[in-house]
Amino acid sequence: MNSTFKVKVTARFKLLTVLSCALLLSGCFERHRSTDSLCESYPEICANLNVNDGQCRLQRANLIWKRYDVLKNPIDSEKFKELKFTHNYQMCLEYAARIEPTELKERKTNRMKALIHSYDSIDRLNKELAESIDPEIIYYRWSQGDKRAMRQFLKLEGKPALETPDLQLALATYYSGKDQTKTLTILLHALSLYEKGDTVKPEIIQSLATIYHQQKNNTHAYLWSIVGAEFDMPVASKEKLASFYPMTDNKREHIEQQAETIIKALKQGRFTASLGQ
Repeated sequence: MNSTFKVKVTARFKLLTVLSCALLLSGCFERHRSTDSLCESYPEICANLNVNDGQCRLQRANLIWKRYDVLKNPIDSEKFKELKFTHNYQMCLEYAARIEPTELKERKTNRMKALIHSYDSIDRLNKELAESIDPEIIYYRWSQGDKRAMRQFLKLEGKPALETPDLQLALATYYSGKDQTKTLTILLHALSLYEKGDTVKPEIIQSLATIYHQQKNNTHAYLWSIVGAEFDMPVASKEKLASFYPMTDNKREHIEQQAETIIKALKQGRFTASLGQ
């Protein structure tokens, strides 16, 4: 390779490196600019919000940045996140709108305008997501009373789209008043979907303990109450649990050992339904 060719290759490599760095830096700058500068660049995503107001600052900032994400990537999952942030912002505004500012009385007017705008935004997003096939969005529509969404959700039973702990819990909720045996199977399957490091939802464990308690299955009710205590489920003390679920000391010790096995398996992402049966 001659020296002239080496120089050209080196120069081209340096140019590509500089361009790559510039793109990376611009991306970082874009992601780390302040909320105020974002509003200056994209006023449409901050319109009708109670900007320059100390009330609901965090909820407002979260919503603005999520609106920016939707502006850049207007897919259903991002719009659904915007909907959640809008709900959070609205809840804050409903409280803030009742506060009488000591100065700048127009702030209360701005809060009321922002609150009304939040209702309009939620209505718009609901309409935009009305035909979404995202399972989480379908379940959300169902939770809002959409019967068609309920049928859509139930058709996904047994399919990969529903193979997450949260969606399995949603499915179990549907069957809880209809088929307790099936509900227990779904809940145990939900726990098997957790991977190492995941945060286990205590509602799943609480549902297991509750159903077994209703069935007067003291062994499993006690088992899942002990497991639940490890995952921040509000449970009675061991003394009270012992009075709720009377059994021999040997049996109680065996159940507590089983609970320790389940707890360890859940934390390591190795839980299988057979461990909880």
